Amino acid sequence: MSTDDADDLIFKALSHRIRRRMLDALKAGPATTGTLCAAFPELDRCTVMQHLGVLEEAGLVVAERRGRERWNHLDALPVHAIHERWIGPYAAYATSMLSRLKQEMELSE
Repeated sequence: MSTDDADDLIFKALSHRIRRRMLDALKAGPATTGTLCAAFPELDRCTVMQHLGVLEEAGLVVAERRGRERWNHLDALPVHAIHERWIGPYAAYATSMLSRLKQEMELSE
């Protein structure tokens, strides 16, 4: 899978507010699917599983079977990769432009 394809999966996974909320819930630590279902009472178990499937396909969640339980673990490395490729460089560019604008404003005073 190309880097662009992997990025598309990550952006798709992050595009839905429920999946972002699930990732927020997993920041505190791994959770069983049952625990996530209880945390999202507005969703049925099948819908929770579908959202977890999208997150797993994107590499944002790693599932581990322990007996009858499925433990879901957050993997933040794909988000970090997106940050390194997209957010960090754009933030640095924006900061540079704002700094230059500030200097020009101070010189014109």
